[in-house]
Amino acid sequence: MANSPFGGDIKKSLDNLIQYSPGKADTPFAKKFGHLAGKEVKTVGDAFTSFTDVLGTPINALYKSVSSDLVGTLHLVVVNARFEKDPVFSLGIVTVINLIFKNYPEQNIAERVKTALLESAGLDEAEVDAEAAELLAWAQGKSKEDIATALRGEGDSKLAETAIAIKGNEWWMYSRFFGLGMVKLMEVVGVEQDMSFAYDVMEDWVGNCLGKPHYTACNDSDDYFKQKGKLDMMETMMKEIEIREKKRMADRLEAKAEIAMIAVEKAAKFKIEEEKEAAAKAAKDESDEATS
Repeated sequence: MANSPFGGDIKKSLDNLIQYSPGKADTPFAKKFGHLAGKEVKTVGDAFTSFTDVLGTPINALYKSVSSDLVGTLHLVVVNARFEKDPVFSLGIVTVINLIFKNYPEQNIAERVKTALLESAGLDEAEVDAEAAELLAWAQGKSKEDIATALRGEGDSKLAETAIAIKGNEWWMYSRFFGLGMVKLMEVVGVEQDMSFAYDVMEDWVGNCLGKPHYTACNDSDDYFKQKGKLDMMETMMKEIEIREKKRMADRLEAKAEIAMIAVEKAAKFKIEEEKEAAAKAAKDESDEATS
């Protein structure tokens, strides 16, 4: 025992070595985020409850699944200690919501879905909309190269400020909504909306300009175009259904109009016959009076 590297009391020494206290490790990560240890975190279930309470109305059956996915995905992003909201993220979440719900049958309900979704994640809708709108307005008239320059941290734009913050944050967390914000910027500056073109641009913007791993962002870009294709097909289908329903309604109205016209014509003919009969009866009565 005396020659043991742990000294005379092995059990006590091992207990000291394996003693663990959440958030107290001697690592850069623990030093940055250790103060959050033990903090109560909102659950996915809490997020769904909040979403339902704020919305206050049933969702169209076609949109239930995608709404649930959005609530869960967004919640898991924002509760991560490494998450930091920025204009690109805001543009991404607004783009996704607008894309998915642009053909929702009742647009006033679609607006409530957006509000409920953002509030369930603890995000300020007005702030998110403002950040997205400002970035979108700035990008108008810009080129792909202009965006790349800003993403390298050059210039005084909000995007350049965001890029500087990202490049200087070793714990920066990428999210799908950030990637989709980048895709929206591509659309605005005229990058062809095809996954093969977008992949190369995403690799340059995220990998080269920001200096961050780009593979997940590129995959999210590919998934976006796949899902957008499905949504475009659904939009076409819904428009065709709407056209057919309008045609059926027009046919029904036309049939009702024809029935109404026939009824009017019958009533007019009946009235004429009544008048003829009345006139004939009056004439007969006059004749009878004259001969009597």
